[in-house]
Amino acid sequence: MWRTKRIWMAACPVLHGQAIVENHSQIMKNSSSPLTHLALVGMSGTGKTFWSRRLAAAGHRIVSCDDLIGRRLAEHLPEGSRAGINDLAAWMGWPDSDTYVERETQYLAEEIGALDDVLNSVDENPEQPLIVDTTGSVIYTGNNLLLRLRRKMTVVYFAASAAERQLLIERYLSDPKPVLWRGAFQPRAGEKPKETVARCYPALLEARRRSYEVLAHVTIPVAELRAAEYNVDAFLAEIRRQLQGTSTSVSTA
Repeated sequence: MWRTKRIWMAACPVLHGQAIVENHSQIMKNSSSPLTHLALVGMSGTGKTFWSRRLAAAGHRIVSCDDLIGRRLAEHLPEGSRAGINDLAAWMGWPDSDTYVERETQYLAEEIGALDDVLNSVDENPEQPLIVDTTGSVIYTGNNLLLRLRRKMTVVYFAASAAERQLLIERYLSDPKPVLWRGAFQPRAGEKPKETVARCYPALLEARRRSYEVLAHVTIPVAELRAAEYNVDAFLAEIRRQLQGTSTSVSTA
């Protein structure tokens, strides 16, 4: 339990209190203005990229932080600027590899640079609508950037239930994506790496869940997002309802 709390506080040590102070005024501001700037947050595998593509197909301008980070790390990847998420995962490696900590640090530095560039573009062109598909590790980019993010954009959290979080663990074991463990990978004597992942990943997910909840203005359950009848109009309408305080709270336990 202490380790989970420590990981969470390492992600958002100051944001929690600041978010509470700002939340009412920010929501009131967002609820009375067009939904021009959205940031999608949540764990890898919860549907952020799927929904960003649906929104792009509906005519919205989208920026993928995965793509931006991939371009910034292109010189290290076999496919260069054409590299995809799986190439990034292969480059970063399993969390027990000799190069993992160095590459984790490098990846985070590029993610911070990419998010800073995105927010600077919002500052420079505030009238230009934008939806940002963030990474699961956005919560590690530091309080200054995270506070800028929630001041400049409406943050929408894709919330996985406990059962869905278990599926995320199984998916990572079979098809790893780039994951910043930030000290949560703690092997025990005689334990195989995949056993350590299976044991430690739930604590990582729980710590991240708390940070996403602090960061978000709006929370939408993943199960709702996956409903066949749930389209782009319904997605945007739900964001508006929650900003206006008319949506009932939904448990994702």
